Amino acid sequence: MEHQILKGKKGIIFGALDERSIAWKTALAAHAAGAEIVLSNAPIALRMGKINELATLCNAQVIPADATSTSDLDNLMTKSMEIFGGKIDFILHSIGMSPNVRKNISYTNTNYENFLKTLDISALSLHRVLQSAMKADALNEWGSVVALSYIAAQRTFPGYNDMGDAKALLEGITRSFGYHYGFAKKVRVNTISQSPTVTSAGSGVAGFDVFYEYAEKMSPLGNASAEDCANYTIMLFSDYTRMVTMQNLFHDGGFSFTGVSTSIVEEIMKNNS
Repeated sequence: MEHQILKGKKGIIFGALDERSIAWKTALAAHAAGAEIVLSNAPIALRMGKINELATLCNAQVIPADATSTSDLDNLMTKSMEIFGGKIDFILHSIGMSPNVRKNISYTNTNYENFLKTLDISALSLHRVLQSAMKADALNEWGSVVALSYIAAQRTFPGYNDMGDAKALLEGITRSFGYHYGFAKKVRVNTISQSPTVTSAGSGVAGFDVFYEYAEKMSPLGNASAEDCANYTIMLFSDYTRMVTMQNLFHDGGFSFTGVSTSIVEEIMKNNS
């Protein structure tokens, strides 16, 4: 990124696992844009991933935190402000996991204990993050919180399973908490509804490769990459979007507003001929 539009800003980035992660790309982009960052993920993810490599690249510290644990998040806010010597300007919530998807349990035969874990990890964790930040008065006025969503919050994609419900809840929390945080501290809260993206999490969804190709053919601009999403996120962290809040912003090459594309029609006609 050529322009350091985050110079002087400080933030927390959740969810970087490896170099394919959108959170990983966002951390690199934030660092290039002049920001100081703290990286955080659940302890098990820290053991599985490469976050220490990213920390070296970004000159960042790593603070473990389970996003379903209020005490962990309270500690994260306190330690981050100690590291920065002041308040925080932005947070990326890139957290999502479904035990039902991982165990290939269908939506109609869902395991409800797993379902509750999906909602807790993938959606309620945003509420916990925002609550901890507000309680600690951790975010500066005009701060920005961004969470990553997906169009399955509005439309049904069978392979996405209970994650679709989790994303719908995530977007609801964005609007509800965004209202309260906006009036209280002028803090912005938004979600980005990203294209299907080749990440460790995304590629675990059944039929991902087929749908990725379908979305590529449906979208006038093609699928948005992880790098593109990172740059869009940086814009939402910046002062250029001070009046944008409580929004779900589609970042999908036009997929969300395309009924059908010529290439899809031609392929169907070819298969039917």
